[in-house]
Amino acid sequence: MVLKSLSDLKGIVSGKPRKKLVLAAAHDQHSLGAVIQAWHDDIVEPILIGDARAIQNICMEYGYNIDGLQVIHEPVTEMSVERAVRMLNGKQADVLMKGKVGTTILLKCVLNREWGLRTGNLLSHIALFEVETYHKLIAVTDVAMNIAPNLKDKIAIVNNSVSFLHKLGYVMPKVAVLGAVEMVNENMEATLDAALLSKMNQRDQIKNCIIDGPLAFDNAISYESAKHKGIRSEVAGDTDLLLMPDIEVGNVLYKSLVFFARAKVASIILGAQVPIVLTSRSDSEQAKYDSILLSAAASN
Repeated sequence: MVLKSLSDLKGIVSGKPRKKLVLAAAHDQHSLGAVIQAWHDDIVEPILIGDARAIQNICMEYGYNIDGLQVIHEPVTEMSVERAVRMLNGKQADVLMKGKVGTTILLKCVLNREWGLRTGNLLSHIALFEVETYHKLIAVTDVAMNIAPNLKDKIAIVNNSVSFLHKLGYVMPKVAVLGAVEMVNENMEATLDAALLSKMNQRDQIKNCIIDGPLAFDNAISYESAKHKGIRSEVAGDTDLLLMPDIEVGNVLYKSLVFFARAKVASIILGAQVPIVLTSRSDSEQAKYDSILLSAAASN
């Protein structure tokens, strides 16, 4: 299965039971708008936790109708997140979404050892992009969680991402491990990790995907570039997943695709007990809606 647009995600979640989504610190206009639209589209059943008066004011200003939705009044931001996480820990919902709260506060609650959402797996971020100049959706990981992942971290990030892509219908996702060059250079750690990941994949230490690397960005997404450089690869030019060498590269690529290439994006956190919709403050309401779609698909 090949997904060519983010709207294809609707085909994965349509006709299935609504997922219960908890919006923590729900007094945020873009988040509320996205959640309410997903509710109207029968994708989620929202639970709103936050400052009830602020939520109501936003709804009055923007014409949102939340009659019938559960609203839990908790004006203290940290407590609204804690209540949301405890609810998910208690299996009362399927998806956690960040509202008007800092990422640090949200993740502190998610990682709480007593009532958080730990699984023992590394948490990692995945973003799915619809780029006009590419022939299908392309995933990028990790641009928001792991600052400087070592080889062990990268293995966990790949495994998180591949397991998720299987839920979207990808049988053998093609993974490009990025570096500045496509040749192994002992002075460039990213190329060494890439070569090791590729070999581990060939030896079935990393399964259910096809990994190649190191690949420079142009080789990973362009047949012509790979051909010009004499690169023989099943992945080059047909990549499903780009593995970043570190968070700086990932963050720059993410924002370049959104602001320069006008790409559409959906993103979530993987590795917790439930998918977590954790978008950037600069992301649009549409990006948050698409991220809700992605989380519903991930929780199947």
